[in-house]
Formats: sequence, C-alpha cells, structure tokens
Amino acid sequence: MSVSVEWDQQRMLAVVQDGYGGPEVLRVAEVARPVPGPGQVLVRVAAAGVNPADWRIRAGEVRRFGEPPFTIGLDLAGEVAGLGAGVSDLRVGEAVLGIAFPPRGAYAQYAVVAREHLAVLPAGLDPVHAAALPTAGLTAFQPLTHVVPVAAGTRVLVHAAAGGVGHLAVQVAKARGAYVIGTARAEKHAFLRELGVDEVIDHTREDFARAVREVDVVLDPIAGDYGPRSLSVLAPGGTLVDTRGTGPDRTEVRALAAERGLWYVEFGFTPVGADLARLAELAAEGTVRVALAEVLPLAEAATAHRLSEGGRVAGKIVLTP
Repeated sequence: MSVSVEWDQQRMLAVVQDGYGGPEVLRVAEVARPVPGPGQVLVRVAAAGVNPADWRIRAGEVRRFGEPPFTIGLDLAGEVAGLGAGVSDLRVGEAVLGIAFPPRGAYAQYAVVAREHLAVLPAGLDPVHAAALPTAGLTAFQPLTHVVPVAAGTRVLVHAAAGGVGHLAVQVAKARGAYVIGTARAEKHAFLRELGVDEVIDHTREDFARAVREVDVVLDPIAGDYGPRSLSVLAPGGTLVDTRGTGPDRTEVRALAAERGLWYVEFGFTPVGADLARLAELAAEGTVRVALAEVLPLAEAATAHRLSEGGRVAGKIVLTP
C-alpha cells in the first residue's frame, strides 16, 4: 500500500490506533492536517524513527498521552512547512530533525513540533539517518555528557550495545575517550568492533557480572535483574544509569546502590534542541554512525513494531511516508 498521496492541502495520511493492543491495531487513515500553534512548527515528515517507546505507548504500557485514538511516533526529520506565532528563526523549506509527541506523533505525513524540540539538519546528514537519531541519540548522549561526563580513562559498560540506544552510546563514549565494554549476542560482535568497542561480552554464554570489574559507568536500557547485577561490576563511587524509563520496579536496585555507596540514576531524555543539534553534527561529520536495520514504508508500521519488539535488531528502524 502506498501512502505518498496527499488528498488536499488540509488532509494527510497518518498511522492511527483506535485502542491499545498489538501491532495489528495500527492502521493508515486519512486525517486532518495539524495546524501549528504559538511556538510550534509544522514539519512535512520525510522519515520517522521507530523506538521501543512507540510500541510501549501503542500497547498501553505508557499512558501519559491520553487515550486513543491517536498517532504515535517520537522521532522525525523533514522540512518546515509552516510556522506558528512567535517562531522567527526558521524558514519554510528548511530541513530539520526533532521530536514530536502523541496524540499527533511522527508516524504521519505532517507533524506539529515545539520549536525547542527541533534542530536544523546539517549538511551531510540525510533525513532517513537523521530520523533514527533523536530519542535514542539523546538517551545515549545526555547521560554520558551531562549526568556522568565520561572522559579518557573512564570505563563504561553498555548493555544491549548493538541496539538503538546502545550502538550510539558506545560511539559517544569512544568519542570522549572512554574505554567501552559492550554486551551483545555473538552475531553482533563484529558490528560492535567496527564501532570501536574495546571488549564485547556474549551475554548468552557469559555472565557479565563475573567477567567485568571496576567499571565507572553502566548504561542499562534493559532494567529488570540487570540493575542489581550491574551494581556488582561498578568501581567505588560508580554510577548505574537506567535508561528504561517506565518498566520494572527499581526498589531493590535503588536500595542496593545506597547500601554500597554507589550512584543510581533513573534517566529519561530531555528533548533539548541544542543537544540534538550537537548529535546531528557528530553524525554529519561521521564521529557517530547511525546504523539502520530497516527502512520501511509508513504503511508497514505494524511490521516495524514486530521487529522492534523482537529485540534482535542491530541499529534503528525508520519509516518513510
């Protein structure tokens, strides 16, 4: 099914869901094109990134955006199609990347985005790769630059290192001079070594909690029992950054960290345009490589969610209208 046809200037195609459930609740529909309000920008979407947060919202695990019907999708890249009142530093036709939020998310031909959640797309970074960057990139970049700034000699352990957040985190850490250890299945080790990972652990065959010691920072997008186990590998004063957001209860790991004099951070990214601009620059110059696992048409959003939920994707999935 093609979704590239626009019915008229006031209508568009978007992926909508009428209720919570599995990937099958996603469907393409003709809907009203949004209008930017004060401080907002209308973006003609060239590509939309797929994140685990998307399918958690779709399934009802995350309900902070109200009840369906709505359109999901956080990450996008495209061009400015309209400006709301008070936005004067962008122009129509300018290429941008940024973060939208349900109920009018990024899985659509157009999305309205707050100006502060956008950055100008630098030359050298195409929209498809740019759309894979915002949520995962900020989740990798902000902890390692703002929360626990890593530097030469810092030992960093990244779990799910070949995943959307993980493969960007290892590159951000390496760019800052850190020694990086990553956990991943054996078939992804070559990919991680290409990204510069210093040590790779096959978590299906080896217990990272026994294989690693004296780590300064652990970046954990998995949570669950990974939290308490990760504390055991930290050096005195080390920090565990849990990027999962909503999910398993953290009472045990929080108590253990306090008992052992370690730092435990439950991290959620902030859609700061300046950080997004810096990430985009790193990607444009090649310091950070955005790996694409799949690029699918918008009509195959359900397929994209099934792949993402499977947990075996190396890199990011992107949808194109």
